[in-house]
Amino acid sequence: MDYTILAPIAGILALIAAGYFAYSVLRENPGTERMRQISGAVQEGAMAFLNRQYRTIAIFAVIIFIILGFAISWYVAGGFVLGAVLSAAAGYIGMNISVRSNVRTAEAAKGGLAKALSVAVRGGSVTGLAVVGLGLLGISGVYLIAAYVLTPAGQPVDLKPLVGLGFGASLISLFARVGGGIYTKAADVGADLVGKVEAGIPEDDPRNPAVIADNVGDNVGDCAGMGADLFETYIVTALAAILLGSIPAIQNSLTSSYGLAASAVANLATFPLLLGAAAIIATIISIFFIRLGSSNNIMGALYKGLIAATVLSIILFYVADLYLLGGNVGIFIASLVGLGVMAAIFMITEYYTGTGHRPVNEVAKASVTGAGTNIITGIAMGLEATALPVLVIVVGIFLAYYFAGLYGIAIAAVAMLSVTGIIVTIDSYGPITDNAGGIAEMAELPPEVRKHTDALDAVGNTTKAVTKGYAIGSAALAALALFAAFKADIPLPPEQLNLSVDNPVVLIGLFIGGAMPFLFSALCMLAVGRAAFKIVEEVRRQFKEIPGIMEGTAKPDYGKCVDIVTVGALKQMALPGLLAVLTPLVVGFILGPAALSGLLLGVIITGLMLALHMTSAGAAWDNAKKFIEAGNYGGKKSDAHKAAVVGDTVGDPYKDTAGPSLNALIKVMNTISLIFIGLITTYYLLR
Repeated sequence: MDYTILAPIAGILALIAAGYFAYSVLRENPGTERMRQISGAVQEGAMAFLNRQYRTIAIFAVIIFIILGFAISWYVAGGFVLGAVLSAAAGYIGMNISVRSNVRTAEAAKGGLAKALSVAVRGGSVTGLAVVGLGLLGISGVYLIAAYVLTPAGQPVDLKPLVGLGFGASLISLFARVGGGIYTKAADVGADLVGKVEAGIPEDDPRNPAVIADNVGDNVGDCAGMGADLFETYIVTALAAILLGSIPAIQNSLTSSYGLAASAVANLATFPLLLGAAAIIATIISIFFIRLGSSNNIMGALYKGLIAATVLSIILFYVADLYLLGGNVGIFIASLVGLGVMAAIFMITEYYTGTGHRPVNEVAKASVTGAGTNIITGIAMGLEATALPVLVIVVGIFLAYYFAGLYGIAIAAVAMLSVTGIIVTIDSYGPITDNAGGIAEMAELPPEVRKHTDALDAVGNTTKAVTKGYAIGSAALAALALFAAFKADIPLPPEQLNLSVDNPVVLIGLFIGGAMPFLFSALCMLAVGRAAFKIVEEVRRQFKEIPGIMEGTAKPDYGKCVDIVTVGALKQMALPGLLAVLTPLVVGFILGPAALSGLLLGVIITGLMLALHMTSAGAAWDNAKKFIEAGNYGGKKSDAHKAAVVGDTVGDPYKDTAGPSLNALIKVMNTISLIFIGLITTYYLLR
């Protein structure tokens, strides 16, 4: 039996489960007419932005499709289009349900915390299962077509269409992350600076003209953006493992040094697909474990699902290893290493970003003496937060390599990403509860409803930060495995490929690659600043020119703010995207494959560090503000609160725009290099 067929079957099961959870959420009560009107405005704005964003991206995609078709092959171009379409679909499906789950969560909060948590988690699970379902269905489907349709019998499987698939997913992820991140943070910053700081009105107050745009942003950034981000990481990680499992040198190393039976070599390429299938089954079951206990510990309830998914995955990984690889202990341990890295990064990120721990409390305390000390402490906590995750990743790389070589590192990354379904479920719960709180505030629901949604939202801030840390950590392992595949794919004998840092060309590439994340982040931050500036001006104008807004007798023009951030985000996302696509090609064709290798290593190293710093610092600023709003250090409207709002404003583009977009930057640069390395090397030899 060819067990590979289980992978697309599992992908289909994930989509069926997503449909079931979507149906169960849509059956819930959507609340009062006022609640439905507010939710409808958020839905309309979110879907309008996503549709316009995808139309804009489609222009880039068509150009790249044509270039790939003529320069590489139409099979690669076809894989690129499929990856782009599936990535867009994953974000679209998830956000479609997210913007309908918010109002139902707000209504469910009338019946208590447990009911609201259940609705939010089921809504988030649609995104989670859509991501892994479409991801595994896409990569296993393309692999089976490549193996049984495109490749002549007895020949090695042509894996280039899979690389095209990964590039398509990475490109969509990059634009979704950058565009969605610019949108959500421009709206958030504008709403906070004028609403909270200048006008002194609460968050999500219906008098704030930017409040609908802010709620729309939660969905396009944290739901659609994160869905596309982890979809491409899931695809690219599996791709890297498949590529490494197909390299004869790595196959020989596993049989000679790591005890792999010769009869199991043929299954190395497909083993990652079976790990994904096993984890999907574990994820579907684990969602039912997320229940609120008598202690009302929301994070504890979410951890139940994560622990269940991890334990079930371990059992199923062992079964997959037993049947496909003859029970190879080293490769099985490598898969456990990946799950261990996931758990460690999850806990470390929660420590640095969750309320009740030292880092967030330090930032909140620093707010008492003003915005300056708040920002200094937040930056310091973000810098400190890079050390432990990097140590965990380093230990993970060492152990995985010790037990199963380079293939072990790839398998550790696959295992880490295999539980993406439950991680995205926990993440997407965040914007749903955030929107639910906004709807409760704008619809003037009873205070106990907002109390429940605020409790859910506070945990949602931490889960969103934890998911970003998870995505960054997994991206590091995936990028390393992808780089190993890239290096093996360079069509040059070892004596002609000098990758030593003594080679000035390699060093030049390292420096250029090391600088890329900083330049890319600067463009993202500036884009948020420019769009936020326009929102601040618009909100100030409306407060000044529309009489009765502050008294509640006149309705703000919400649509104007939505339109401003939509246009601003779509205009500003092009330059960072082009930078990511063109830089590897320019460096590769001008300086050659050695410089390109240095470029990729440089962007992996500094991209990892900068992303960890930005996401951790931003989340610490956000939760420090929440901690003060809960009544600490003077509570709302105190000087400490105003300082914390300023810090949170700085942290917003850190954690939701630039930081998470670096994941996609790393993968886009690696996949496009992998696609074009043949042409780059040929051109280099002919010069």
